Amino acid sequence: MDRIEKLIAEQRLTEAQFNSRRHFIKDCTLGLGGLALGGLFNSCSTGTPKTPRYTLDRSLNPMAALPAPFLPKVKSVIYLHMVGAPSQLELFDYKPELAKLHNKPCPPSLLDEKKFAFIQGVPNMLGPQATFNRAGATGNWVSNHLPHFKKIIDEVAFLKAVHTDQFNHGPAQLLMQTGSPRVGRPSIGSWVTYGLGSENNNLPGFVVLTSGGTPDAGKSVWGSGFLPSVYQGVHCRSKGDPVLYLKDPKGVSRGLKKKVLESISEINCQEYQKFGDPEVLTRINQYEMAYRMQVSVPEVMDIDKEPDTIKEMYGVKPGKEAFANNCLLARKMVEQGVRFVQLYDWGWDSHGASPGEALDSGFLRKCKETDRPIAALILDLKQRGLLEETLIVWGGEFGRTPMWENRLGIQNSPGRDHQGDAFTMWMAGGGIKKGAVHGATDEIGYSGIEGRVSVHDIQATILHLLGFHHEEFTYDFQGRPFRLTDVAGNIINEILA
Repeated sequence: MDRIEKLIAEQRLTEAQFNSRRHFIKDCTLGLGGLALGGLFNSCSTGTPKTPRYTLDRSLNPMAALPAPFLPKVKSVIYLHMVGAPSQLELFDYKPELAKLHNKPCPPSLLDEKKFAFIQGVPNMLGPQATFNRAGATGNWVSNHLPHFKKIIDEVAFLKAVHTDQFNHGPAQLLMQTGSPRVGRPSIGSWVTYGLGSENNNLPGFVVLTSGGTPDAGKSVWGSGFLPSVYQGVHCRSKGDPVLYLKDPKGVSRGLKKKVLESISEINCQEYQKFGDPEVLTRINQYEMAYRMQVSVPEVMDIDKEPDTIKEMYGVKPGKEAFANNCLLARKMVEQGVRFVQLYDWGWDSHGASPGEALDSGFLRKCKETDRPIAALILDLKQRGLLEETLIVWGGEFGRTPMWENRLGIQNSPGRDHQGDAFTMWMAGGGIKKGAVHGATDEIGYSGIEGRVSVHDIQATILHLLGFHHEEFTYDFQGRPFRLTDVAGNIINEILA
């Protein structure tokens, strides 16, 4: 017991010393003579939780907005994750040589020492199930499946040779979103809100919108991992109540609820003062955020009030769960200061084992569902002056093989197996070089032959555009510093403006 009391006393002494230092700095920076001093302290920030910037300065509000350590290019991110991994060979990676090999046996050299999810024996090659044309002033290739995307293709920078070492959906989704194929690491949205906080006290800093279904990796892809749980994504629904259990119970007025929350917060504050547990701050913030969200979330999630021209541009379906609705909501979110908006659209797993998974049916439906709203999102952000301060990221968890999937040795409808050696992603918005193309694959789209980039490279680039150096942005856990990019990652300078 004496030891515990001693630790508590040491914690209180540390807090008192810091508060005295903080007040001194604050007093100094209030006058003109303190401007230089304030800048000096800010320049010393390294982006690690060891600095006051990420710890004690947030003792009252864990989601308080913070400046980026370095000059950022964007304020917000909208990440469009196509769950199931869309085929790059039917969208952006034009391979006329692959068409010549259609339905011919796959060369054995392409199968040696390769791991596949479902391919057995020797499959046949599968030519592109789409036609391609050059579009825009840049003349970049795009398939006929994306007629609306052609209108905004000059805004986009392509990464044609992304690679991953994961070929199953769950681990690959985790790697893409958390930097690790195993559960327990913070998602990229959690890292961003931890580092920058939220610009709107009435809305979460990290919002998740889903359509079609839930990612294979579950809610872990927007979890906070070992970061305080206040930084995890808040899953909002485009159908029904935006957030479950947000409404007041019957017979409970908002005034009564406010008094209850004030009493609970007072108890939690006393607990934090006594033990210094950061999860207590999370608890306080979540109660208060839920109260504020009762008014703000239903308003921002209401797309019915949008002009008819905007709703038509996106192709929204009010009252239904739809990717188009989520794209419009994403614009509304960043417009209101939400830091990170994650959209998951399920249904891109095109194996060909059923019509819904076939490249000539289910895949076409997914293209039609997403093409128009994605183009509308970029055009809408641009016309509102928001595109230059917003980063748009599009991609899946891996790519698709140039071979026809022959599950159980049977060649079904046109479909492709999982492929991690090379696939396409793209970015648009602030800090991105418009119309750029980085990387290339071989003549059949099987492997990257130049400009290969990893999942960690993409994460490093996103953090860079937000004003972080990915190697310095760390969090101490279990005796060592962790970061989103683990021990890898390089900024993709070739696509930066």
